[in-house]
Amino acid sequence: MSTTVTDKAAVIQPNKSASQALADGDHRIADATFEQQPLVVIEPTKGWSSINLGDIWRYRELLYFLAWRDVKVRYKQTVLGIVWVILQPLASTIIFTIVLGKLARVPTNGIPYPILVYAGLLPWTFFSNAVSGAAVSLVSNSYLVTKIFFPRMIIPISGVGGRLLDFAIAFVILIGMMIYYHVPLTRNLLMLPVLITMLVLLTLGFALLSGALNVKYRDISVVLPVLIQLGMFVSPVLYSTTLVPPRWRSIYSLNPLVGIIDGFRASLIAQPFNWQAIGISAVFSIALLTLSAYVFRAVERGFADIV
Repeated sequence: MSTTVTDKAAVIQPNKSASQALADGDHRIADATFEQQPLVVIEPTKGWSSINLGDIWRYRELLYFLAWRDVKVRYKQTVLGIVWVILQPLASTIIFTIVLGKLARVPTNGIPYPILVYAGLLPWTFFSNAVSGAAVSLVSNSYLVTKIFFPRMIIPISGVGGRLLDFAIAFVILIGMMIYYHVPLTRNLLMLPVLITMLVLLTLGFALLSGALNVKYRDISVVLPVLIQLGMFVSPVLYSTTLVPPRWRSIYSLNPLVGIIDGFRASLIAQPFNWQAIGISAVFSIALLTLSAYVFRAVERGFADIV
């Protein structure tokens, strides 16, 4: 969206402007002109310039407020509060360790299975929760969308930002587990910020796209949780990529979460990086975020009428 300031001296008669009317003493025409003409006109922009990320920076305080509000509302009036952030991946890790690690004996290449599965569940939980929440964020905040002007993109972005706090808290538990299992730190750890950034970019891309589409097609919020649940089994969350036959790994790496999750795990437990998968994930994440931002800006002009 672009904001254009209009001239108050707009012509309401073919040969007489507001300034002319005032000069002639015709206050009736001048007053009518000022009342009918808006001071600010909000117009849609066209092309790739419509993404206009500068709007996000100008409304950064609103972004912070909405992200913090999302965190407070999510854990308000709960018995354990923010402890649920830790319990979700930790409880899943315990269950999968018993079923897959002890009973099914999934190969781990010498890595403690709790470390392997928790390191996969941590980025996956952030991704799945953030995208699921963003899909319904615009609809659940319809009272804001229909009443005041601000970049609508802020709403799904704030949801992702709120989940980053959950990710940081749950990451502390992973550090404790690594100390308990005596997992050494190596130079691979230097790739961790890069992989977390890729994870956030990929999540933002899916968040913006699903949020925009769900405004018009409410089936998205119904189908998306099912697709996300299935996605966990085609991503290296509960197992290592070494279980995938070598001839299928190139195709398997087309899943953008493969490079991110596998790389996230490798940066913590000193495994070799799959640079091909990481490269695919990086390109896909940037391309998806750019496309999603463009699509979001293109359709947001009708949000207030539909939501």
